[in-house]
Amino acid sequence: MKHIALLGSTGSIGKQTLDVVRRLPRLLRVVGLAAKSNAEMVAEQALQIGAHAVVLSDPSVRGIAEASLPKSTSISYGSDALELLATREDVDIVVVAVSGAVATRATIAALIAGKTVAIATKEVLVAAGEIAVKAAQLGGGKIIPIDSEHSALFQCLQGNSIDAVDRVWLTGSGGPFRTWSADQIADASVEDALKHPTWRMGKKITVDSATLMNKGLEAIEARWLFDIPLSKIDLVIHPQSLVHAMVRFNDGALLALLGTADMRLPIEYALLYPERIPLDIPRLDPADLPDLTFERPDIDRFPALRLARLAGEQGGTAPAVLNGANEQAVTLYLDKAISFGQITECVEGALIAHNIVYNPTLDQVLAADSWAREHVRRGTM
Repeated sequence: MKHIALLGSTGSIGKQTLDVVRRLPRLLRVVGLAAKSNAEMVAEQALQIGAHAVVLSDPSVRGIAEASLPKSTSISYGSDALELLATREDVDIVVVAVSGAVATRATIAALIAGKTVAIATKEVLVAAGEIAVKAAQLGGGKIIPIDSEHSALFQCLQGNSIDAVDRVWLTGSGGPFRTWSADQIADASVEDALKHPTWRMGKKITVDSATLMNKGLEAIEARWLFDIPLSKIDLVIHPQSLVHAMVRFNDGALLALLGTADMRLPIEYALLYPERIPLDIPRLDPADLPDLTFERPDIDRFPALRLARLAGEQGGTAPAVLNGANEQAVTLYLDKAISFGQITECVEGALIAHNIVYNPTLDQVLAADSWAREHVRRGTM
């Protein structure tokens, strides 16, 4: 039995994690749940799953969950409470599926406490990858990816030395604008951007999939997850979304992982690693597969890829600025305050204006993130 603290239980990954847990009650148990402000949903989840603890990072909803949960369930509020949940003695695995700076602090605390962190939140490793890796080394914690692409890489690399890796490819569907012209993309509506051709995700990551910023962020993540130089990490567009990642080894062998577009598969793998347990989801049959096609991304039409590569190569606080500026710009776009094309313009402006701090502390990383968000807000007022 593995005991889980689920940070971000009301989001897409959180809900699917709970679905996996319900299917495997003899192997997995949720000890605690955390969400931002959806007190009604997290209370319902806690009752259904039997969680002992609930954390809400927004103190303004105090009382809503308390009215629904029994007194035996502890309820706490704020970022400090999230860190305490992630470091509880009775927790084996911390699923990080909550966004924001609070996820970064909780992740670092969990790793220092020796927990296994099943991570779905990109910004933690993008902004503070080096710090997270050092925290794991210091405390004996372990990082296992939940993202489908990183889970695929993780599985392809099992039993192989990183020194034997020649190149890796993360795949991406290309998003809703794969065949659009640059002019069409620049003026794309929010409604169009949210029509992802394959995956059903939250609004923010769906927009990132439309700009392809998500693939740039994933490359930075992979650099820290697998200790692979950015120069060896590439992206290939794969519209069918059945091949999730590929690894080419020094001898020329190319290893790929295929799977359905169902996040429950990488979630279960992360929670039960290194075991594989049958999961009732659709299976692939090679004879029934459609034609699999691959193409190189167009950096001119999708400049987010260039910006992410630049920030990753610069290092220091540059990736934190990339991530923070992008999150703020996407928020403004979803609020229809800026155009689609202005998302990457805002990010580039923040990267140009930022004075990079090298070998930053966690506080400096979080300060760079805050600075980037404010820079984008001021620039669009």
